[in-house]
Amino acid sequence: MNTFLPADDAHVAILQRYARAAGVAMLLSIVFGFLGEMYLPGRIIVSGDAAATALNIRANPTLFRLTFASYLVEGICDVMLLVFFYVLLKPVDRNLALLSAFFGVVSMVTFAIGQSSFFAASLILRDTGGMTAFPIQQREALALLATRLASMIAALFLCMYGIASMIRGYLIARSGYLPRVIGFLLVAGGLGFFLRSITYLVAPSLSSPHLLLPMALAGIPLMAWLMFRGVNGTRSPTSGAPEQYS
Repeated sequence: MNTFLPADDAHVAILQRYARAAGVAMLLSIVFGFLGEMYLPGRIIVSGDAAATALNIRANPTLFRLTFASYLVEGICDVMLLVFFYVLLKPVDRNLALLSAFFGVVSMVTFAIGQSSFFAASLILRDTGGMTAFPIQQREALALLATRLASMIAALFLCMYGIASMIRGYLIARSGYLPRVIGFLLVAGGLGFFLRSITYLVAPSLSSPHLLLPMALAGIPLMAWLMFRGVNGTRSPTSGAPEQYS
């Protein structure tokens, strides 16, 4: 297996810093993503019950804002990760690393649009800006619809994140300075995201959140590896070239 890690010590040290930074950013993204996408929304949104959802939004405005704030932290970390992984994987194939970053940007933008719809639910329920012209039942229904639109937009465009992850996993597997098995797992995780979007669109009965689980099998080990091991920058005493991962 070829390794694409630059032989120069200074370059290796730079990649090592980016690897550690990527590990920390992944940790924060995972934690705040769990809070902003799963745990906190679950305490606010009552599936199929517009009145109960509206009551939770009105009664817990701080919790509602913290939900969106958690997403913002996740989004900031994901933007940083696009840059970190581009730098880390550019030695393998610059064009593919750039393509992965672009797909990641599209994924981030579309998800931000979806989360904006989620935040709009609080505006719909306010007694300002002409909203009092609508009966309360209609506003409650619109607020629940806004949260459902956020979920729908996220599901439709998960394929963008999936493609970015598959390219990233391929580059990791080829790199020689990051574990090949994690690269393969990331490809599988990205494929799960891609299939989640495609089935949601063309075969809703086959679409399941369980398709997203393989990403955890890749993301958590990759995060831990980057944080505690980084890139393989050690050198063989005979060849002077970076040693390869087994």
